[in-house]
Order: sequence, then C-alpha cells, then structure tokens
Amino acid sequence: MEAMRNRLSWLFVIVVLSGMAISGFLKELALTESVEIQLTVFAAYFRCALVFVVAVFVVTSVAREFNDKGVELLLALAIPRSVYLLGKLSGFLLLALLPIALFAGLLVFFTSVERSLMWSLTLLCEVWIVSAFALLCVLSFPQVMIALSATMGFYVVSRSISSLLLIANESQSDAWMSQFLVAGLVKVLAIILPHLDRFAASDSLVYALMSGAQIGSLLMQTCLYMVLLISAALFDFHRKNL
Repeated sequence: MEAMRNRLSWLFVIVVLSGMAISGFLKELALTESVEIQLTVFAAYFRCALVFVVAVFVVTSVAREFNDKGVELLLALAIPRSVYLLGKLSGFLLLALLPIALFAGLLVFFTSVERSLMWSLTLLCEVWIVSAFALLCVLSFPQVMIALSATMGFYVVSRSISSLLLIANESQSDAWMSQFLVAGLVKVLAIILPHLDRFAASDSLVYALMSGAQIGSLLMQTCLYMVLLISAALFDFHRKNL
C-alpha cells in the first residue's frame, strides 16, 4: 500500500517508456546488430533503474517509520522484532516481483521466452540482494543519504568486481607496494562481495544462453548472501534501543 501511495507503479511505467525511447533511438543509429543493441540497452537501463528505485524505496520507507515513531508503536504491541523485520523485507521483495514479471512479458517481443525468463530470474535475485543490503544499511546508519550511498557503493563495486579483479591481476607485474596492497584489497572484496555482474547479464539475452549450472550457482549465491544479510540486519535491529 505504501508503494501505491508513492505512485511507484507510474514511476515504473515512466522507466519502461523512457528505456524504450532511448533504446529505440540507439537502434536507429546502429549500423549492425541494431535489434541486439536495442535489447541490451533496454534491459540494462531497466535493471539499473529498478535497482535504484527499489533501494531508494527501502531506505526511505524504513527511515520514515523510525522518524515517525511508527516502529515503536508496532513493537509496543508485543510484536517480535524478527517478525516485523522479516515482514518488511518480504514486502520489499514482493515489490520487485511485479515490475520484473511485467518486463519479462515485454522481453518476449524481443527475444525467446527461455532467455526472458532466465534473465528476469537472475535480475530478481540481484534486486533481492540489493534490497536486503539496503535494509541492513538503513538499520546501521542514522541518515538516509549515508545508507543510500553505502547501498549504491555496494552495488557498483559488486557489479564491477570481476573487472576490478582483472585489472588488479594485470597490474601486479612490476608493481609498487601500494599496487600490491590495492590488488590484495580487491581480491578480498572479490571473496566477500557477491559477483552481481554475473546476474542479469545482457549477453544472455542475445548471445550465449545461460546454462542450468550457471543459474543454479547464482541461486545458491543469492540464498547465501540473503541469509548473511538478513542475519546481520536482525542482529543490528535487536541491539537497537527503541
């Protein structure tokens, strides 16, 4: 209901229409593979916009309830903190499901049903991980901008971690000590962070179809990070003095 009050449905419609306009314009400029370019740009635009919108909604929604003392009123009704937090997270996860399902139906006009379903499933996993991290950030940091900046930083680094790791490995030959330290830091981040660049890959829509093993690996990665992030959020929420 909160999403309906904030008219998020209209925002998603604007995102889809603007994505279609931008990708259609680039299609007309392309000399070759115009349909492939239109599809990849459209999908990438929708993915980035959806992640940003959902992250902003998660952070602002929870922060508003804390500022309005709504959380204190709910917990005064003897509702366990874990039930409240898991209920909020479930709502955020369901929020991402509807626009992705509608976008998957739209992708059928550009690519096969199998490619559309696989890409949409991995996008859903990606948005769920970002939503859980955004919830953890808004519980850990008192200000909305700090929580949102941390969430976006997490997403950008996780999305580009494979490229950063490749650069770090290439720069280790004939490198200074500082470069070795940076390369070591990147390798640690590659172990800790999810590899979101493997989720909702644009090339899976037009070129190589994702295999069952790849889908299974991404689902396992999603389950692992969801459990870790939810556990951290529950721990942080239980130690708060409300």
